[in-house]
Amino acid sequence: MTEHYDLIVRNATIIDGTRAPRFHGEIGVRGDRIVKIGALDKATADIEVDASGMIAAPGFIDAHTHDDRMLLSNPDMAPKVSQGVTTVVTGNCGISLAHSPANGASTPPLDLLDGSGDWFRFPSFRAYREELAARPAAINATCLVGHTTFRVATMDRLDRAATSAEMAKMRAMAQESLASGAIGVSTGTAYPPAACAPTEEIIEICRPLTEFNGLYVTHMRNEDDQVTESIEETCLIGRTLAVPIVISHHKTVGTKNHGRSVETLKQIAGLMKKQPMGLDCYPYIASSTVLRYDRLEQSSRIIITWSKPHPEFSGVDLDEVAKRLKMTQAEAVEKIKPAGAIYFMLDEKDVQRILAFEETMIGSDGLPHDTKPHPRLWGTFPRVLGHYSRELKLFPLETAVYKMTGLTAGKFGLKDRGVLKAGAYADITLFNADTVMDAADFVHSTLPARGIGTVVVNGAIVWRDGKTTGARPGRVLLREA
Repeated sequence: MTEHYDLIVRNATIIDGTRAPRFHGEIGVRGDRIVKIGALDKATADIEVDASGMIAAPGFIDAHTHDDRMLLSNPDMAPKVSQGVTTVVTGNCGISLAHSPANGASTPPLDLLDGSGDWFRFPSFRAYREELAARPAAINATCLVGHTTFRVATMDRLDRAATSAEMAKMRAMAQESLASGAIGVSTGTAYPPAACAPTEEIIEICRPLTEFNGLYVTHMRNEDDQVTESIEETCLIGRTLAVPIVISHHKTVGTKNHGRSVETLKQIAGLMKKQPMGLDCYPYIASSTVLRYDRLEQSSRIIITWSKPHPEFSGVDLDEVAKRLKMTQAEAVEKIKPAGAIYFMLDEKDVQRILAFEETMIGSDGLPHDTKPHPRLWGTFPRVLGHYSRELKLFPLETAVYKMTGLTAGKFGLKDRGVLKAGAYADITLFNADTVMDAADFVHSTLPARGIGTVVVNGAIVWRDGKTTGARPGRVLLREA
């Protein structure tokens, strides 16, 4: 009897997400699962995809995103599926839509998710998760909840530590979120709304993580002069709660800290022998967030990504903005806030060193609602594959794929994701290893990448022939550590 499948990927070179050497084969899918990998020349299928000359890899997992709102407002998720991403980790840097504070849209950095206030309407994580389930996106999401969001929802003033009563309220928010399917709590103590939170406050609010074996994920308190101290604080929190930690977008910021990744990676490698931890990185020398005074002296160049009072400056360098306004840069910052910016303040050697570190996952940290976003939103994963793996030979292609699939699935506890094997979910990305490359840059920042072929999520094709298909098979994924 002839075997029949819903989907067969034929004539592929398979990189399975485990760092094993590539091999030739075919992939048979029924429903949302891979049923067989091997020779399927006698099998039939409702849909056949010819992958001749292409790599078949697990769908890429974006370890660090701010896609909480885009999953609902732009469910085709074109910036992500166009680069082969099939799962995103949301709720990073202490910022999430749940538990929605009434004034979230007016409190940086929460305004990175929504400047209008319309999307801060989820009184609980359960409410947010239920809307994601009722209005599925093209790709999967696994969700953190944000400590800064808790603070803004609970406290009358953010320039102080929380009281015992306030911590109890925030701990209850964390408990509800984790019980309803959140995979962990994130913090962004580098930002003013959370910078006043002492270590003890974070530990007390995050205590429910222990019961649920949730993740503690952090945009650390400091990524420049006190970066090593911040790593120690992060690890202390993880040890105290007996939970895994993830250091978000690891970097060493500012000219005088260039080269310090040698020091920080040695520190992280030593700590990894003592406790479970991970880290992610984006493949660029420029970061992007809200417009901040403290980044002026550390940056060689600043590009405005959005401005509420002066939208005409989106995409314009800050020095040009200051010139047009006939002000100093500091005065111009005050004039155009609230706003967002791209900061050129990292060193390429540090970026390469961190990317090449064995345990580093890939995360875009893209900001989908910026008027003129950082190109990492559209280009991160093809840039790693094309520029850093193929051109610079920083690591083999099998390692590059592992860093954005199997490694990430393991660190975040996403069972049967991030690998191509019988029984795994059918999240599959086809790409041309010879041509894959990011096209987005700092001038044209929303161009789709080159070399990405068909993208499959839970057995359904979501990207084909250079465009989205309209399929919405995405799910909310739970942590199964």
